[in-house]
Amino acid sequence: MTSHIPFDNSYARLPDRFFARIEPSAGRAPRLLALNRPLAEELGLDPEWLAGPEGLAVLAGMTIPEGAEPIALAYAGHQFGHFSPQLGDGRAILLGELLDRNGKRRDVQLKGAGITPFSRRGDGRAALGPVLREYIVSEAMAALGVPTTRALAAVTTGERVIRETALPGAIITRIAASHIRVGTFQFFAARGDTDAVRLLADHVIARHYPDAAGAERPYRALLDRVIAGQAELIARWLLIGFIHGVMNTDNMAVSGETIDYGPCAFMDAYDPATVFSAIDQHGRYAYGNQPRIAQWNLARFAEALLPLLAEDQEAAIADAQEALGVFADLFQRSYQAGLRRKIGLATVRDGDDAFLSALLEAMAVNQVDFTLFFRRLGDVAGGAAEEGVRALFVDPTACDAWLAQWRARLALEDGEAADRAAAMHRVNPAYIPRNHQVEAVIRAAVDREDFAPFHALLAALAEPFVDQPHLARYAEPPQADERVLQTFCGT
Repeated sequence: MTSHIPFDNSYARLPDRFFARIEPSAGRAPRLLALNRPLAEELGLDPEWLAGPEGLAVLAGMTIPEGAEPIALAYAGHQFGHFSPQLGDGRAILLGELLDRNGKRRDVQLKGAGITPFSRRGDGRAALGPVLREYIVSEAMAALGVPTTRALAAVTTGERVIRETALPGAIITRIAASHIRVGTFQFFAARGDTDAVRLLADHVIARHYPDAAGAERPYRALLDRVIAGQAELIARWLLIGFIHGVMNTDNMAVSGETIDYGPCAFMDAYDPATVFSAIDQHGRYAYGNQPRIAQWNLARFAEALLPLLAEDQEAAIADAQEALGVFADLFQRSYQAGLRRKIGLATVRDGDDAFLSALLEAMAVNQVDFTLFFRRLGDVAGGAAEEGVRALFVDPTACDAWLAQWRARLALEDGEAADRAAAMHRVNPAYIPRNHQVEAVIRAAVDREDFAPFHALLAALAEPFVDQPHLARYAEPPQADERVLQTFCGT
């Protein structure tokens, strides 16, 4: 492991119109709140150095480490369907890139590190609450097996930031395969800068999809791979009850990772119309709308690529439509396969889709807790009593009817009950970052400077598929007076 950061900055070697060179603003009196030691080791970095004075100075934006080339990336984006031709990193600064221990290129970014040319009248800072939320949720997503950006560290800055009130300032060090978004392509396409679109596409192919470089039509291959990656990603979101909350095109990474944890949340009671984001007043990004919105965003990506797909615009449009036409099928295949695994089915039979739809409809009508239902169903598959599942339903008889069909369907499967239960537990988590728990952590940190609940929740979420009796309270849904009805963006 190294006591410095061995940067190799490929994005900073692109033309200057791709970014603005900017140095982070230093925190006045930084304090290390959390350091992701396993991730540091995965990156080939020395956790002890990062936790020491020199590392803290880097994480707090006080020192520009050797080899860093700090930049704020330019991008555009559709925000709630409305196009903004210039957005960009308004409170995030990319220090640079490194190759991790597996040879994978990773971005190292400080989020909340001060004003950039893209701050749009903002202060470029991050409040403590949103930093803790992103740290918790991104690391939980990684533990749940969902492609995601990661949290390397969180520090307080010793400053106050003004939102509705004065709040403690903080910085999160975010690690990503890259921070290139659909909106990055839109930025150049909106300016008619086809050369930049081509440079960006070549960069993405080389970095994320090198097999596409050898394809007969590399840019169509790029489009196909991004579409397939997003179809798989959104299916994974739905299978764990995750709601991103702000699926603007500038928040969709072409790498296929989940990015930008703002007003994100996990659903408790199953309802496809669930919305938590305070800024999503019309439910555009509701839980059940996420596949449709992903396809809409991908259409904007395809539009940006049109000049690269064919010289004739009509031919390019037809090509893009053909590529986009497979999204729904790719998503459904991934989602339905995931649902079958969640209820213990290893084979596909006629009627399965209708059977699964009937389950989800019954769960919605009966306000059934999404996570608890599937986890307890795994227990039932292993021989536990059905009462734990039945108790989740407003009308337990609706559960009885479905369970009878489920047992009949399981009779058509091979394998032992214990093996089936274990397989179900490997895909149905016991612990997710429930909104009321995340909010309690934030309130303890912001109101009382008590970070013990933050670390306790992180520890509980580190192994979400393993039952641990002493962590049972983290598996519980909120009581009526604990329910979080809205989540908020950090800006």
